Amino acid sequence: MASQRDLEFTYSLIDRIFRLSLGELADFSGAKYDGDFSLSLEQAQRRKHEYVAEQIGIDRGRRVLDLGCGWGPLLNFVRERDAEGVGVTLSTAQAESCRRHGLDARITDARQVTRDGFGGFDAVASLGAFEHFCSPDEYRAGRQEEVYEELFAHVAGLLPEHGRLYLQTMVFGRNMIDPEEALLEAPRDSDAWYLALMMHQFPGSFLPFGHEQIVRSAEPHFRLVSAVSGRLDYIETIKQWRRRFAQPSLRKTLLKARLVPRYLTSREFRLAFTSGVSANSVCFERELLDHFRLVFERS
Repeated sequence: MASQRDLEFTYSLIDRIFRLSLGELADFSGAKYDGDFSLSLEQAQRRKHEYVAEQIGIDRGRRVLDLGCGWGPLLNFVRERDAEGVGVTLSTAQAESCRRHGLDARITDARQVTRDGFGGFDAVASLGAFEHFCSPDEYRAGRQEEVYEELFAHVAGLLPEHGRLYLQTMVFGRNMIDPEEALLEAPRDSDAWYLALMMHQFPGSFLPFGHEQIVRSAEPHFRLVSAVSGRLDYIETIKQWRRRFAQPSLRKTLLKARLVPRYLTSREFRLAFTSGVSANSVCFERELLDHFRLVFERS
């Protein structure tokens, strides 16, 4: 799994700039436009939360676990529905932001959430965190499906019979190349170059090979209820994010100035945050990546 240090790099470094650009409780996972790109980003994110609620049952009195809760958008939605939400993240900045808004977010590895420490849950959701559960080293060691199988077994232990899990994640797409070909030394604008750039943005993380690998790993603990690709919706989401991040403000300028020493001393930082291109968006457009909304029910 991606380490806490990896996730601090990916998420905590941009914490304040993120919140200034997208809002205190904004969502950093793909929105749900369903092809209607006239919707605002906020409307599409709200549509996603309502879809999650419908699929796993987020209602008054229900207890919901958010694995990889980010800055708390789903936890806030759960609270609005008079349900109890508990979130876990390995980003200290994300956890602190959630707590400032009265949300129950804990700095905990998703694999360490147990009934003894957290109690049981009526439903579990994970939006944009599954990408981090397997590391490149675990993939190379041939342990990818073992890692996923252990995670699903763990989540199943937190749910009652027929309890539901909503999982939203990026996966490698139908045009994916051999991961070992993803090198920064590859020709600029090549598939290999964009994939290498993306991997530098998410160190310590490795994607599933299609949603089929996820479904296979979920058995025998879960049966698949539905699987829907959100690739085009994610392309639009990224476009809206980039537009918001590019909007100028004095506070953002001052925050970026504080990162100049990091820019000057860290090649990894420059590659991840200042390359000038959206590697994720290009990878989705070329179908090197796909994006799925998966609903599971405990067997």
